[in-house]
Amino acid sequence: MKKWINENVVLIVGLGLMGGSYARGLKKLGYRVNAIDSNPDSIEYALSQGWIDAGTDAPTKEFIGQADAVIFALYPKKLMEWIEQYQDAFQPGIYISDVTGIKGSIVYDIQKNLRKDVEYIPAHPIAGREKSGVQYADPSVFHDANYIITPTEQNTKEAVRWCEQLARLLGFRTVTVMSPEEHDEMIGYVSQLTHCIAVSLMTCKDIEHLCDYTGDSFRDLTRIANINDEMWSELFLMNKEALLCQMEGFIREITDLKEMIANEEKEEIRKKMRLSTKRREAFDR
Repeated sequence: MKKWINENVVLIVGLGLMGGSYARGLKKLGYRVNAIDSNPDSIEYALSQGWIDAGTDAPTKEFIGQADAVIFALYPKKLMEWIEQYQDAFQPGIYISDVTGIKGSIVYDIQKNLRKDVEYIPAHPIAGREKSGVQYADPSVFHDANYIITPTEQNTKEAVRWCEQLARLLGFRTVTVMSPEEHDEMIGYVSQLTHCIAVSLMTCKDIEHLCDYTGDSFRDLTRIANINDEMWSELFLMNKEALLCQMEGFIREITDLKEMIANEEKEEIRKKMRLSTKRREAFDR
C-alpha cells in the first residue's frame, strides 16, 4: 500500500475553504503542498501565509506531474471537466481523491473515463463553515468530524486504506465506507434537507429587524442558511431524486405534527417529542 510520507508532494486543485483547509493541514504535517486555482489572488494569499509551497492559476503538465497525490476541492461538474482535460499529466500509478458532496452522478463517469493507471477514490469530508474562500481555511474543522469514502468495484483495497489514512492524518474522528448510492441518500437527509429547511425558514417570512427578536433556537436552526448558492444549487440538482425523497419524508412528518396540534392531541405530540429527544441524545454523548 502507498504510504503518506513527508516527502510526498500533494496537489490541491481548488483552493477555497476546503482545499485551503486540506493544504494547511497537510503543510502543518510536513508535506510539500502545491495548489492550482483559477483565482490568482487565492494562490497569492496561500503563498503569503505559508500554507502552500507553490501554486498557479495556469496549470501545466510539468506542474501537475510533480504530484504524488491529488485532492480535488471543486464543484462536481468542474471536477469532471478538470480530470477530463488534464488527466494525461498525472504520474502513472497516482491516487486522486476529492471532497465532493455528491457521488452517484459523478463517480462512475469519472472512473469510466479515467486512465487505467490512475485510481480515483471518492471521498466526502463532512466538515466546513458557512464562509467561503481560502482566507477562512482552517484544518481544525476536520478535528472530530466525520469522513465518508465511497468506493466502487473499480477501487482496490489498498487505495481505500490510503484514503482512510489521509482522513486519520487530518484528524477526522469517524471514517465510514459506503456505496455512492448510500452516501447520496444519507447526505440528502442529513445535509441537503437541512439546508433546504434553513433556507425556507429564512425566506418564508419577511420581517424587518428579525435578528432583534430571535433567540438561540432560531439562530442555530438557520446558521447554514448563509449559503453558497452556486455550489448548493448544483448539489441539490445533481442529487435531485434522493433529495426530493427526503423532502417528501419531512413534509409527511411536519404535516403529522401540524394535524396533532390542530386536533390538540397532546399525548401524541409528547410522544413525538420524546422520540426526538431520545434520538438527539446520541449527539450529546
